[in-house]
Amino acid sequence: MVVVTLTYPTAGVQRRREASYVGRLDWVLVICALALSVIGALLVYSATKGAQIDKGLDPQAFFKKHLINLVVGIACAFLVSRFDYRLLRAYTPILWGVSILGLLVVLSPIGKTVNGAKAWIFLPGGLSLQPAEFAKVAIILGMAMLLSEKRDSEDEPRDVDVAYSLGVAGLPMALIMLQPDLGTVLVIACLVFGILAVSGARARWLVGILVGGALIALVAVQLHLLKPYQVDRFTAFTNPDANGRGLGFNTQQARIAIGSGGLLGTGLFHGPQTQGRFVPENQTDFVYSVAGEELGFLGAGAIILLLGLILWRAVRIAMRASDLFGRLVAVGVAVWLAFQAFENIGMNLGIMPVTGVPLPFVSYGGTSMFASWLAIALLLNVHMRAQE
Repeated sequence: MVVVTLTYPTAGVQRRREASYVGRLDWVLVICALALSVIGALLVYSATKGAQIDKGLDPQAFFKKHLINLVVGIACAFLVSRFDYRLLRAYTPILWGVSILGLLVVLSPIGKTVNGAKAWIFLPGGLSLQPAEFAKVAIILGMAMLLSEKRDSEDEPRDVDVAYSLGVAGLPMALIMLQPDLGTVLVIACLVFGILAVSGARARWLVGILVGGALIALVAVQLHLLKPYQVDRFTAFTNPDANGRGLGFNTQQARIAIGSGGLLGTGLFHGPQTQGRFVPENQTDFVYSVAGEELGFLGAGAIILLLGLILWRAVRIAMRASDLFGRLVAVGVAVWLAFQAFENIGMNLGIMPVTGVPLPFVSYGGTSMFASWLAIALLLNVHMRAQE
């Protein structure tokens, strides 16, 4: 007779495991992301409370939803960070397939159009999802999985693996472009280029991407494939005075708000441009204008500093990753957050065209918040496993 004895972790062992998890976290990364999210909640509240009061609605509605999104995002990050990223390789094809399914659902009659892009799925209870945000995570994992499959004697990925990885990114990008969401496509294109560059792919692939992107942009303009509102965005960027009552008005008012903030700002909840609702979409696309006006140069600069610290930690994690897969995942996240932040802040300052991408951790939006914290979870995951 064989007796099998099952043992379970004692309370002391469980406490030591939790202490080990907490101790291995990159707390600079976590604190910076949390600080940005809290600052974002205050800016969203300032940007929305006046309009809510005028409508007879709860002035704290957007503020509360932003905090709920933050809590959900942190919970998702906690779960993902506990799951060894090296095991994600086995589930990456499933995650990629689910992201493709979500993008297809968006293009079906179920999808909803917001601000000219059919990019949303509305759920019961007032919830909404933007599958393109989750597609960024799936693309990073998919490309990292394929490009890290080098043979022992190889210093660079095989051409066939590079081609497959471009296919992994190309299909979601095509579906996102059909929405159309040019801003998200530009962010994905940048992270694709960054991952390929770090993977050691041959230079001809990188040159080909740059040349191909330029040709596609030229053809799109010549054949009038862009939507009228997308053309208006670029017109407003190149000549803001040409469309003073349209998108040019948005960017003009954003720059006025930022410029009027001075060094210390007009004070939180006391910005004339913000409270007068002169800047449209200032809880999402133009949330940085609220910071510039009400928190001034120092407050707006603090946001850039916090973003910079996150990017520094991301690059540091990539350099110290224990394997190529982890390094490519961290690089993909770093490029994603860097370009998206630059694009959002740049369009507020008038140095980049308006593309509708949110400012990570700061802009209002559940899907954006979830995706941003999933990015942090991937970085933490790579960081902690590198210490084992």
